[in-house]
Amino acid sequence: MGALSIRNVKKSYGDTHILKGINLEIDKGQFLILVGPSGCGKSTLLNMIAGLDDISAGEILIGDRVVNHLSPKDRDIAMVFQSYALYPNMTVRKNIAFGLEIHKVPRAEQEQIIARVAKTLQIEHLLDRKPQQLSGGQRQRVAMGRALARDPALFLFDEPLSNLDAKLRVEMRSEIKLLHQRLGTTIVYVTHDQIEAMTLGDRIAVMKDGEVKQFGTPQQIYDEPANLYVAGFIGSPAMNFIPCRLEQEQGCAVVRLDSAGTVQPLRLGRLSDSQRGLLGREVILGLRPEQLTDPGSAHNERPGLQALDARVEIAEPTGPDTLVTISINGVKAVARCHPQAVARPGEAMRLLIDPGKALLFDPVSENRLV
Repeated sequence: MGALSIRNVKKSYGDTHILKGINLEIDKGQFLILVGPSGCGKSTLLNMIAGLDDISAGEILIGDRVVNHLSPKDRDIAMVFQSYALYPNMTVRKNIAFGLEIHKVPRAEQEQIIARVAKTLQIEHLLDRKPQQLSGGQRQRVAMGRALARDPALFLFDEPLSNLDAKLRVEMRSEIKLLHQRLGTTIVYVTHDQIEAMTLGDRIAVMKDGEVKQFGTPQQIYDEPANLYVAGFIGSPAMNFIPCRLEQEQGCAVVRLDSAGTVQPLRLGRLSDSQRGLLGREVILGLRPEQLTDPGSAHNERPGLQALDARVEIAEPTGPDTLVTISINGVKAVARCHPQAVARPGEAMRLLIDPGKALLFDPVSENRLV
């Protein structure tokens, strides 16, 4: 039995279907990310796990208990909100202790728990301050401390870092990651930020329009996206999508790339059964920017790298690398290159493609061809 099981969960308001049959399961100690754009249903699902919203159909189990009809206080969960939800008239100490008092934890034990939590989050010096005397990052630590004090079966985070500035968001992301590694807590975390999803989660559920489009490890979702939506949502810069005609040569899949006025074949490996059905038709070639790079930055020990001559249209330095915009088959594509290897806009430049990492998608179903 997993720490959390979501079985065919649906949510509807009249004829409007918000969640369309969600199935997810995680084990104790795992970190689940629900990621997707605004309106995809991720916060609705989190509220249903917490008991803040009713379920239209399906079951939610926390441990071995079906919790559909249990109140939030009886679900053994703790929630950290985007808005921190701290009591402004209470000190940090009292905010952390609030849930303990509700559950009638003895005062001496409360003090031990507060001391432990404050030390874990490095907020011992803030215990006698009130929320208005704290920075955004400090308030977020207090909100996390109030959740940790409860030691629940499940922690729920609802976009907890979205109100922080970029630098503090990175710092707090690292703290949450370290906290999870140190304590082994079970976490469900909602975000629209795919960088947060990739860096924090053991498992990621990518959501769109009330459905889970893919559920897997961060690396699985990055390397083997199930469809065009997941491939384009996860990764920064986004994956390049290049329209091509699928051909074969000696049993291998081949597409042709037109760049800088030259058409060059790209050989992709053995033709699969799903690819065979689309021979002679248009497919979408998916290439991540790091798989389209200058020869010096390419993994030259990898066999089968293929050259592509291109013309630089835009060069965008980012510090450690430069993003180069080129045109392939009439669409813009981004290559990730070493700053010193980049030609000037308007000049020709040779790039290398790793065909072993290239993906093909069916433009009709939008599914990856495996």
